Amino acid sequence: MNIGMVFPEKLVGLASTIQPSDILEILLVAIILYKLYAMIEGTRAITLVKGILILFMANFFCNVLQLNLLSWIFEKVMTWAFILFPIIFQPELRRTLERIGQGRFLFHERVSMDEAEANKVVDEIVKAAKALSATKTGALMVIERKMGLNDVSDTGIKLDAKITLELILNIFFVNTPLHDGAAIIRGKRIYAAGCLLPLTEKQGLSKELGTRHRAAIGMSEQCDAIVLVVSEETGIISIAENGNLTRHLDGEKLNKMIRPAFVHPHRNSIGDIFTKWRK
Repeated sequence: MNIGMVFPEKLVGLASTIQPSDILEILLVAIILYKLYAMIEGTRAITLVKGILILFMANFFCNVLQLNLLSWIFEKVMTWAFILFPIIFQPELRRTLERIGQGRFLFHERVSMDEAEANKVVDEIVKAAKALSATKTGALMVIERKMGLNDVSDTGIKLDAKITLELILNIFFVNTPLHDGAAIIRGKRIYAAGCLLPLTEKQGLSKELGTRHRAAIGMSEQCDAIVLVVSEETGIISIAENGNLTRHLDGEKLNKMIRPAFVHPHRNSIGDIFTKWRK
């Protein structure tokens, strides 16, 4: 029998069993998986997902190689992992359910900005930071990126207002109700103000750093946001990102540090995702 003739016939037979509904189902599953990945990409949750996948692969190879003791250990670990899954991923699960309920699961919620709009927003924030620094007025601004901050914004007052120098100065004016909290910046809007941020548990920080700086570092440890701080004692402008604090910023350095949060690159393709996964 000619194998070259049989193999194409099997492919044709297999293709004939595929229905339009099967293709639609595969596409829907692929879209849902991609959107779930996009929601946790750039957050701490993606590291946990990779760890679970590694456990699955390790358990598979243990079964193939008949390493019974290791296979039993991995099965027990994965059983506990599934029990703890809703607790570990509570923020991500909550945001997903919120987006489904609001009909925004399949669509990206961030308001897009062209370069001119982004430059204007960045300029307003930089001018406000310099003005606050000149008068030694304390301020704390959280610039949201990929990871949503709805839980944090719920602790403050919703504003959803256009970003302007005057509004920022009014929010952080001394002795006003919103002065001591943080402002959440989402796209080209100030989404909320007077918000409470988690304090860092990092030891060995300088005694010069007060509650605002510790809150900025703590917030940057838990998400991918950029947190801008103006010291009330010294007027020094600082940026907290990924748990690290950069101090003594002037207008030019501040512009360079916050601008990437507003000028967004293109959405990742499937090839980009696999490239990042390998890295």
